[in-house]
Amino acid sequence: MTDRTTIVARQSGLLFVYSATLAPCLWLSYLLRFDFQIEPGALVHFETILIGIVGLKLLLLVLFGQFGSLLSYFGVHDVQKILMVMAIAALIELAMWFAGGVMYAPPRAVIVTDMLLSLVGLCALRMGFRLMREGYFVEQKSVGGMQRKVAIIGAGNVGASLARDLLLRRGLGMRPVAFFDDNPLKWGTSIHGVSVKGMPEKIAAFVNDQKLDSAIIAMPHATGKRVREIVHLLAQAGVTSEIVPSIEQLVTGKVRVSQIRPVEIQDLLGREAISLESDRIRDVVRGHVALVTGAGGSIGSELCRQIAGYGPSRLLLVERCEYLLFTVEQELRDMGFGAEIVPLVADIMDRERMEGIFTRFKPVHVFHAAAHKHVPMMEAQTGEAVRNNAFGTRGLAELAAAHGVDRFVLISTDKAINPTNVMGATKRLAEIFLQAIQRRGSPTRFMAVRFGNVLGSSGSVIPTFKKQIAAGGPVTVTHPDITRYFMTVHEAVGLVLQSAAVGEGGEIFVLDMGKPIKIIDLARQLIELSGLKAELDIEIKFTGLRPGEKLFEELRHHSEDLKPTTHEKILLLLSHPPDWDWLESNWRELERGVHTLGAEQLKLAIKKIVPEYSPYLG
Repeated sequence: MTDRTTIVARQSGLLFVYSATLAPCLWLSYLLRFDFQIEPGALVHFETILIGIVGLKLLLLVLFGQFGSLLSYFGVHDVQKILMVMAIAALIELAMWFAGGVMYAPPRAVIVTDMLLSLVGLCALRMGFRLMREGYFVEQKSVGGMQRKVAIIGAGNVGASLARDLLLRRGLGMRPVAFFDDNPLKWGTSIHGVSVKGMPEKIAAFVNDQKLDSAIIAMPHATGKRVREIVHLLAQAGVTSEIVPSIEQLVTGKVRVSQIRPVEIQDLLGREAISLESDRIRDVVRGHVALVTGAGGSIGSELCRQIAGYGPSRLLLVERCEYLLFTVEQELRDMGFGAEIVPLVADIMDRERMEGIFTRFKPVHVFHAAAHKHVPMMEAQTGEAVRNNAFGTRGLAELAAAHGVDRFVLISTDKAINPTNVMGATKRLAEIFLQAIQRRGSPTRFMAVRFGNVLGSSGSVIPTFKKQIAAGGPVTVTHPDITRYFMTVHEAVGLVLQSAAVGEGGEIFVLDMGKPIKIIDLARQLIELSGLKAELDIEIKFTGLRPGEKLFEELRHHSEDLKPTTHEKILLLLSHPPDWDWLESNWRELERGVHTLGAEQLKLAIKKIVPEYSPYLG
């Protein structure tokens, strides 16, 4: 069947269905007007005007787009359109009645009754098709059997929308049986026929009275502390917990409320949503060529996602691992960013390859995320950490200056503050060089952005904990008092782009990372999210601090000051770069010894440039 034939068949079907609804409504209006005893004259009058009245309404339905919509997709917007159609048709009929009397139009009572009946009839027809599509009239079963009974924690707009979706879309295999909410004004009421039983603390008693399969937390504005409390309550009651998407995803329409997911550690941490000056970022990025190194990593790939959304003319993905590069390229293409994406397999240490990329594509902005970042591993691979993190950054910075790049942004780390490990010290080396080259008068705006650990990034503590829990334990923590700052990758990268937009060159920006979190608490929360109990089901084992590892991360060196910027979550670090000639002399010495010096000697060479570095010399 051709497309044209399909369209004609569909339009013919709609014509029949709408006519078969509107004609009986007009006939019922006559019956009601004449108390179901229609005189022969009225019957003749009905037969005379039937085609004209129904035809008028069909024409208006066409004009208001109701022949272009699918019957089974019906909502408030369609109700408004049908109401307008029936109201306009009634007004035209009344005008005809006043102009020519009953010869051209039905009696006034019939006109009003027919308008109401036609509105109800068409809405009922459309709703019926929608309920059929959603399987409302069919006893659906979930994958594991009958529908699961779920409680919804949160009786606000999100919870109500979730209940409506679950009730109408039976194929999801979940049936809401109760609401729980912190607001006492909602207790004892019902939403979509589902009762609000009380505060979440009462869920244990409810579970004892009625079999409950799981609970869904529908409180996107709740603090991390309150979400932790609720998850703990559900775990104690033996109920599995799930959660609705974040408020950012719901507001942007990326997902719908019914796309629930397991509770993740970031939900428990409760990071506040960060507002960005999107227009300012867009003005910087749109229409320009942007280059991201380390494009396949956790930070690099998120940089690519967010930069692509601001409309660059080209987005260069530089990554030496072809698998990671392929993965992020496919993801971006699936998101609709195809023409501007340029994947480039390249190592930043390959000067000729990078020179060719800068010459060919002429990037305007460079976001340098490529780095060796694993602290214990880099402690044992000192030379490679220096080569990649320090020399690699210098080589890119020199290319950027030579090719007239506008902005160069280094992704740095809080471990560069009073570093005790090679990874942090080499990142500090990179920062020092960028400030020094800026001070020499380069037209390129060089800047660095420091932030803490990224939740769930490759090689970080959370994926490690998850693997250990899945294996039955033990979960290993280096020290009971060790703390770290954590951010979500989305907020960290958003603030990086914000920093790039406001930077004038030579700055080191420090992101507000909130409060430090005890790693032991993270371990316990992850064990609980897995439906297990710390120490009882999964052992927590302390292994001792590793070489170069701190108990806690610091915000600044004693010689550095922080001052606020135009964005409340971004601070500016004030420090003074060393003299260029002095830096060059020590840098060349470091370059000569990177392959010839032992690890301890190389660390001491780094310390000459980074005096606040306290190396591990074991």
